[in-house]
Amino acid sequence: MKNQAMNDSVKDVNSDHKRTLPGYRGPWMGWMLFAATTVAVFFLGLLFASIMERRNEAKIRPPLVPIDPLETDSSQWAANWPREFASYMRMQEDATKTKYGGSFARDYLEETPANVVLFAGYGFAEEYKQARGHIHAVEDVRKTKRVNSTTPATCWSCKSPDVPRKMIEYGRLVLPGEGASFEELLLAGAGDFYAKTFHQLKGHITHPIGCLDCHDPETMQLRISRPALIEAFKRQGRDINQVSHQEMRTLVCAQCHVEYYFKGDGDYLTFPWDEGTTVENMDDYYAAQKFSDWTHAISKAPMVKMQHPDYEVYGTGIHAFRDVSCVDCHMPYRTEGGVKYTDHHVQSPLLNIANSCSVCHRWGEEEIRSRVASIQDKVREGRDRSERVLSLAHFDIAACMEVGANDDELTKVRDLVRRAQLRWDYVAANNGMGFHSPQECMRILTAAVELAQECRLECGRILALKGYTNPVKYPDYSTKESAQRLIRQFTDGNPPSLLAPGVN
Repeated sequence: MKNQAMNDSVKDVNSDHKRTLPGYRGPWMGWMLFAATTVAVFFLGLLFASIMERRNEAKIRPPLVPIDPLETDSSQWAANWPREFASYMRMQEDATKTKYGGSFARDYLEETPANVVLFAGYGFAEEYKQARGHIHAVEDVRKTKRVNSTTPATCWSCKSPDVPRKMIEYGRLVLPGEGASFEELLLAGAGDFYAKTFHQLKGHITHPIGCLDCHDPETMQLRISRPALIEAFKRQGRDINQVSHQEMRTLVCAQCHVEYYFKGDGDYLTFPWDEGTTVENMDDYYAAQKFSDWTHAISKAPMVKMQHPDYEVYGTGIHAFRDVSCVDCHMPYRTEGGVKYTDHHVQSPLLNIANSCSVCHRWGEEEIRSRVASIQDKVREGRDRSERVLSLAHFDIAACMEVGANDDELTKVRDLVRRAQLRWDYVAANNGMGFHSPQECMRILTAAVELAQECRLECGRILALKGYTNPVKYPDYSTKESAQRLIRQFTDGNPPSLLAPGVN
């Protein structure tokens, strides 16, 4: 018994001695290490699963039911992709509305009569409505008042998958044989397509924007089906076929949601990106080309109509910096019955916050909506201010003409108003009321106001040199109807006097 007690005493002493040794952590350290290893393995497993899921999403999955290589009827793709097609068909609804967007035919001229003045002498002063969405594209362009007998077929370019089909038909005539690629056939037939008139192709363009516009029907891989984007990349020294899958999720949208113009006698669809994609780059490009879309009915300035430079504006914003694609927000993933798929109901993220914004932003839906509205309201205020000074600048130039200023004397002010309005329109024409890049949009609107005010100051100097020092008498254009009546006076050659009565 005595020996046992001595042994126990020695063990206790040794145990106490171990505890006093440097580096001793006791048995709890092992359990801590085990727990940390388990947690690390768990999170590594989640990371691996996420990586495999993303790879699976980008994986090319051939359709089970073969699809014709040039199938333009999206309903024929539904056998393979029923969920995607069902979501696509939800775009038939044309009454959704956000504060600055939605799918209804919002009348921009009714909402902002200054647009009538700014586009005086151009089709956009007669009719300018918000697009109702991809599925209505063909119907809407057929009905617009801006189409006439001289409208080129180029105006069909972004409205239908029948466009690349027709281009390829023309391309096969140029490149006989079966060896030419899809891209080569497109490029070969594009010129023949653009050279026709809108009405010549009216019977051939029947299907609205759909599956063939973005997908290869054999592999379902995303691809570019419009030559202008391919050509713009080539002029920049880039190969569009070498971009990542994530970038392609934006570029399929950039085929159409960009600034473009019709170049030369053949009305060849061209993106003015040779000097870059900023508004200043495009302004310099158009100036070097001596290009204008129309001559303004009031100021007689050569003007450029910006289209919808959504891709260019997006490229300067935080979402592009974070590698968030257009599809991530406007066509987010959905889960249905355990199946994950891309929602093809293209719409404002504000109408689908849970699946779009909330994936990254952990605020409540109402807070997200109010934050977006706050940003858009500020851009809209900047837009309103620039619209006002631009409208007055056009009338100031007309007043200079009324007192006898000639074209040489007005060259500078006309160039200033052209450059100012191009910047305003760069913001006004892009979708989202500046949300894609609010700081850039406000910077550009500030430049527009500065240039317009410089134009007005120069006009004041011209008026004074001609002996007129009274204020210009600006006419009423507070409603769409009054603005259009006013513009008709200018286009008919019987403009109202802008000078104070009895003053020469």
